[in-house]
Amino acid sequence: MGGRSKDQRNVSAWRPRVPGVVEVFHAHYTEYAYPMHVHDAWTLLIVDDGAVRYDLDRHEHGTPHDTVSLLPPHVPHNGSPATPDGFRKRVLYLDASRLGDELIGPAVDAPDLRDPVLRRRVGQLHAALALPGEELEAESRLTLIGDRLRDHLRPGTGAAGARRDPVLARRLRELLDERVVAGIGLTEAAALVPAHPAHLVRAFSGAYGIAPHQYLMSRRVDRARRLLLAGRAPADVAGATGFYDQAHLTRHFKRLVGVTPGRYRAGGART
Repeated sequence: MGGRSKDQRNVSAWRPRVPGVVEVFHAHYTEYAYPMHVHDAWTLLIVDDGAVRYDLDRHEHGTPHDTVSLLPPHVPHNGSPATPDGFRKRVLYLDASRLGDELIGPAVDAPDLRDPVLRRRVGQLHAALALPGEELEAESRLTLIGDRLRDHLRPGTGAAGARRDPVLARRLRELLDERVVAGIGLTEAAALVPAHPAHLVRAFSGAYGIAPHQYLMSRRVDRARRLLLAGRAPADVAGATGFYDQAHLTRHFKRLVGVTPGRYRAGGART
């Protein structure tokens, strides 16, 4: 009684360069409770620690850590901690290009989805959105997430699974080869091929055993290796091979080669 409040509110928010994503919002609240409010975008929510209870369309819901919650636009809802230490959440706000108004009713009826695969994919999407230069990965993951959400809300109308389409896969590979340095977004690629974005990702992955964004980054790393062995500095190589910056190059180079670009360049100079 009368002691200092332990309420904590830590938030971060940004708008990534990924079509359809209005905002990324990460927050840690210990006592704060949202009043009733609405959004004009879809709210895709995962909780990493604790739990949230909320009312949607006069029905009470909850979000344990293994749940993905999808709150539709224009429907009032609130939110408050359901555990003593509050909650830590990650949220995506998506516009109607990703999920249409025809799904609002089904989402009101069943907003909390117990789907470990979907939960893992949403977490992977957040990781990609937090890193500059990973827009193709983020857009690809978001496209597959949208398909899975639609399949939950309208069973039987979603993707029927991976369908082999080697011609389509080859066309995307050729397009990626042409744009190794400039890069290309999934939406643009799907319009040029043309194909539905989700089918495009599945066809490519099924044909080559690697996702489009992984293929593009491996091509860039190959170019970077040649330039580094020619004596170019890592910072120059990053810009010349399409990476966002030197840190972006280092992250992918070390993952694929096992050493940093600087160490790789130094080793080449000794041989």
